[in-house]
Amino acid sequence: MRAGVSWVIMAVIFAAAPLVAEQIMPDRLDQLPQVDVVVVGETHDNAVHHLNQARAVAAVSPAAMVFEMLTPQQAALMPADRADAVALEKILGWNAAGWPDFAMYYPIFAAAPVARIYGADVADADVKRAVSLGAAVVFGIDAARYGLTLALPPVDQAARVAEQQTAHCDALPPGLLPGMVQVQRLRDAALARAVIQAVAETGGPVVVITGSGHARRDRGVPAVLRLAAPTLRVLAIGQFSADPGPDVPFDLWLRAPAADAVDPCAAFLAKP
Repeated sequence: MRAGVSWVIMAVIFAAAPLVAEQIMPDRLDQLPQVDVVVVGETHDNAVHHLNQARAVAAVSPAAMVFEMLTPQQAALMPADRADAVALEKILGWNAAGWPDFAMYYPIFAAAPVARIYGADVADADVKRAVSLGAAVVFGIDAARYGLTLALPPVDQAARVAEQQTAHCDALPPGLLPGMVQVQRLRDAALARAVIQAVAETGGPVVVITGSGHARRDRGVPAVLRLAAPTLRVLAIGQFSADPGPDVPFDLWLRAPAADAVDPCAAFLAKP
């Protein structure tokens, strides 16, 4: 497929996504519409966001949950009895993987104690390969189904490159940024693939726990699902620590400022 044709197709797909979200308060999470998939975003280190996610999970009562923070191999270790948070963290090796403290995430697991758990984290080796080889090569079979063989519209590609630079504290060489966009696309596709597997194996509904960037309707997991499984009904919820401004690409969004305002770039730039 010619590049010019491919980005036109992608532009049409993105245009189908609503660009204005409704701001809600946490109590609205108790009565979410009935859909097949609920993608609930977060700021990873915001404990209130995880309490909100647990609230949404309790309301949905999902048959399955997909976690960005777990690999498929970790998810396969999930015990039937999840009552002991300390034991569960050790089984999963959560804290050792570098994610924020498992204590913040445990209420999400507790809110759906019998839901089947799926992991969609991408291995470090695959992340490195995606930077140099591209997401489609690393994803392998079905890459086309998940949109990875299509070039992004130029405006969207430029926007994603700029976002990657900001996300990495303006510290990355410009030449590396397109590769980081490929990594982001790979992660979105891996999450979407896990969702489709979860729906097929459990019947749904499915809740996805992920960063708010992956929950965007215009370019995150919901956008990939529109390509790969267009009949699925998807609700996208974004969460923010600060006002995201107008026209954020979600169905619903809410704000919960972090308890301690920590500059993430301070630690990032301090690394040797």
